[in-house]
Amino acid sequence: MSSHDMTQSPGLASWLAASIEEADFPEQGRLPGGHFRRLGHGVLALEPDRPGPAARACVFSVGIHGNETAPMELLEGVLARLAGGELRLGAPTLLLLGNPEATRQGMRYVGTNLNRLFRRELDETGMEPDRARELMAAVDAFFARHGALARLHYDLHTAIRDSRYPRFVVSPFTERTPVEAAQWRWLAAADIQAVLHQHRHSWTFSHYSKHTHGAQAFTLELGRALPFGHNDLAPLAPMGALLAALLEGREPAAAPAERMAFFRVAHELMRESEAFRLAFPDDTPNFTAFATGTLLAEDDQAGETRVGETPLAVVFPNAGVEIGARAALLAHPEPPPSG
Repeated sequence: MSSHDMTQSPGLASWLAASIEEADFPEQGRLPGGHFRRLGHGVLALEPDRPGPAARACVFSVGIHGNETAPMELLEGVLARLAGGELRLGAPTLLLLGNPEATRQGMRYVGTNLNRLFRRELDETGMEPDRARELMAAVDAFFARHGALARLHYDLHTAIRDSRYPRFVVSPFTERTPVEAAQWRWLAAADIQAVLHQHRHSWTFSHYSKHTHGAQAFTLELGRALPFGHNDLAPLAPMGALLAALLEGREPAAAPAERMAFFRVAHELMRESEAFRLAFPDDTPNFTAFATGTLLAEDDQAGETRVGETPLAVVFPNAGVEIGARAALLAHPEPPPSG
């Protein structure tokens, strides 16, 4: 690797591709407003020379599910703007490619779902559990290095299926860290269409940062999971503008939170046996509402699941999950937050 490669920023835009392909990438280099350091496979820290006026310690993760490519292409475009001088780094930022091996294989995961493994007491073995420990350690160290700044983590995903709201966020549950009102306004301006509040601990990556580090943290679903080159990034341009503002350490654009529809999880539908089936078509979009009394699922162990007295919307239905895993979330609408 030449000294030229070590000091020039254009290589920054190729970091994701190099991480997926296990190609050479500089250990460090300059970029407009700061420098980058490669901390591990799929782990890159951006450090500004001087933090901007609204700088936060930002974590942006993509590819926790390896076949969700639109967020990777979105982030790659923002990094290209930074490398080319259109943006200037103003906030310490940790970039994470979650599951490079699954991405290389075009799969959601290789052995088990990585996005259910982010808990400190994890004792499972295998490639994905080992990766979860690496990613948690990277987040721990990053937030420790920047303890004086407010903490933020956007974990960028796409959903398996269509949705009544193609762009929505999942707000992790925790007893300790309320969502700042500004976050709703930023997300509304980024053209996020809906919010789903979790009702209990879920051990996703965004939950880890919120529960363990008190970060403002969300799982962002940005359309459908499609192969590289098949994503329409135009609807994600406002989200790219939000990422760019956070990278520069400036206040992002804002819009009324009421633009978004808000939901709260009421129940989790679990697969308890091999003989499990959802009682609606596989291509049912996220946030489809079901009336009182509707049969939702049948399971040899758990029996029937029907909608109770209040209509419910289904989110993330997937009958093919591992036994003991969540096959769907069932949610009800609620008013937008005040303030």
